[in-house]
Amino acid sequence: MISVGDSLPDVSLIKLGDNGPEPINISEKAKDKKIVIFAVPGAFTATCHSAHVPSFIRTKDQFDAEGVDEIICVSANDPFVMGAWGEATGATEAGITMLADADSSFTEALGMRFDAPPVGLIGRSKRYAMLVENGVVSILNAEENPGMCELSAGEGLLDSMKA
Repeated sequence: MISVGDSLPDVSLIKLGDNGPEPINISEKAKDKKIVIFAVPGAFTATCHSAHVPSFIRTKDQFDAEGVDEIICVSANDPFVMGAWGEATGATEAGITMLADADSSFTEALGMRFDAPPVGLIGRSKRYAMLVENGVVSILNAEENPGMCELSAGEGLLDSMKA
């Protein structure tokens, strides 16, 4: 599993842009920036939709004040679902970047994959939030249980940044 001090993998995620899906190399995107990446098991799923994304919408201004250049939400969904979810939650309007890990390659590279076949979640991401500075993980808050959203919530990551 990725750890504090590790560099982000050289993997592409997908953003739904004005002209359709666009590949985004995450390690290039993080270069010379301070970014937050938070990952969820699935768009529109209960905790992800009602707790995790709203926590980053609520705290966006506080992250801006801490010098964070961008907040990125990642899920192992397709870019069309991520685009729709960003609109439905208000995340896109709030300035949160919604990126699809459609083939779970980013999630796999981080060692964050989990499967929950009884609820139809295969090749999904564990729930976490990380602060990345110039491509290197400086804080990693991973939840023990994918149904929990405390350490990985916006407020949880902010608390870790101020500790």
